[in-house]
Amino acid sequence: MKFSYVFLLLLLSLIVNACKPEPSNEQTKSPPTVSVTQATTVMEKMTSDKNCQFILGFDAWEPYQYADVGDRVSGLDIELIAAVVREMGCQLTYQQGTWVDLLMALKQGEVDILLGASKTEAREQFAFFSDAYRMEEFSLYIRNGDKVRTEYKSLSDFVQNGSKIGIVEDYIYGPEVSSFLDTPDKSKYFVNAIMGELNVARLLDNDIDAYLEDNFVGASLLRRKALSNYIVAHGITIQTGDAYVMFSQKSVTQEQLNDFNTQLAKVKSSDIYQEILNKYSY
Repeated sequence: MKFSYVFLLLLLSLIVNACKPEPSNEQTKSPPTVSVTQATTVMEKMTSDKNCQFILGFDAWEPYQYADVGDRVSGLDIELIAAVVREMGCQLTYQQGTWVDLLMALKQGEVDILLGASKTEAREQFAFFSDAYRMEEFSLYIRNGDKVRTEYKSLSDFVQNGSKIGIVEDYIYGPEVSSFLDTPDKSKYFVNAIMGELNVARLLDNDIDAYLEDNFVGASLLRRKALSNYIVAHGITIQTGDAYVMFSQKSVTQEQLNDFNTQLAKVKSSDIYQEILNKYSY
């Protein structure tokens, strides 16, 4: 009985398998292969469809670039460049550091963008430079109510009348100030400080009669320290050159640079540009 039962099971199994249909050609085909070239093309298309992203390095320098309450990155330069990048359809992420460290990171392609840069031959070996996005300008500040020096028309008037002018050591103030500093009988009227805040204190203490400071930095200092009733801009200004955006040649393409310059021109001709400048001027 056991043998007959097993034999019947084997016979039924053979009959069932014999009745199965043969697989069709479609079922036996191998899955289509994709060449390396095709895969690369697909990946490039996927990448181009995404919004581009830039890492912007910043060294805290109010009011141009800084992290405010809540670590939100802000400032005049930040707002201007963010407006341009938005027009490109791109996004920014931020990395804070010292200027020296950020410059090295840009050189290595770890940071894409640095702001407020001066163009030099050495830097052009590893960085692209945008078109100029703003002018660097210094203003002369005096004590409010100083009627004598209010009447002076130039820096020469200050020097010729023996007025002491505060400057920050190693800042570049343009050819006129440089010529004064190179002349012994005139350089004695310029007093060096390690930072702008020291010049503010010296002016209030009557140790100097005026000081030179970057337009926007000077306005920010007076606003933050509530000194607008005590110190005012004289009206004498010195333009020292253009400010540029630096791009890493290792991580940013020439096409992206061209697009940035195109959008920068549009932003500079718009109301947004002047609104941002005005916001940080007072």
